[in-house]
Amino acid sequence: MHHDHRIGILAGITLVAVIAVFNFAPIPQDSAYHRFADQRTMAGLPNFWNVISNFPFLIVGLIGMRRVLGEPLTGGLAELRWMYFAFFAGVFLTGIGSSYYHLHPDNRTLVWDRLPITIGFMALFGAIVGEYVSIRAARTLFVPLLCVGLASVLYWHVTELNGQGDLRPYALVQFLPVILIPVILGLFKSELQGDAFYWGMIAAYALAKAAEFFDAGLYELLGGVSGHTLKHLIAAAAPFIFYRALRHRERIIRAA
Repeated sequence: MHHDHRIGILAGITLVAVIAVFNFAPIPQDSAYHRFADQRTMAGLPNFWNVISNFPFLIVGLIGMRRVLGEPLTGGLAELRWMYFAFFAGVFLTGIGSSYYHLHPDNRTLVWDRLPITIGFMALFGAIVGEYVSIRAARTLFVPLLCVGLASVLYWHVTELNGQGDLRPYALVQFLPVILIPVILGLFKSELQGDAFYWGMIAAYALAKAAEFFDAGLYELLGGVSGHTLKHLIAAAAPFIFYRALRHRERIIRAA
């Protein structure tokens, strides 16, 4: 398939997703979102396990930033170094923001959880575009992607403050890349071997969302380990997989 046709498929999916999302009425944040199954206080720390289960994000974020800046970037593309760094910075800040949110879960604190998550999502998506589609396109899109992502969170926050919450842009920013990334992996070829690393990240993300959905059920089933705590631990595996990718991938030598 011609490169332009593959780009057209991505553009078409994006257009359909935007139209579909904004055909819905504004979506406010459900207050039940903040009522987690495990609300135990331990060692004076509210929601203890949902707070400390963010610790892996801090560790993976730190070792990832060190890998990107402090060592030869053999498992990635040097042109995308700052996207890799922004991804791991987002992971590290997610550990801080999510911990802060879970100390007192409400819309006011949730914004500090979602801002760094969006940085990580947008940076990773930009890096994948650079590795598979076009380095030039990725470098052009990187800052706009970050701005759109952050704006989607701030827009939601302002609309909630005004009593007319609207999650639609944030939902689009979070879930459209989840649709586009598998399509990109299927349609385009990277200069780097190791597509399995990205598929592993997708699997970890899917498992984390499933654990989040079954928060209370898992808490009851496992006798005190909630789905949301498991979500944090499983979700932290995704950036660790990417860290491993940056250590072990190699460039593909194609026949002339």
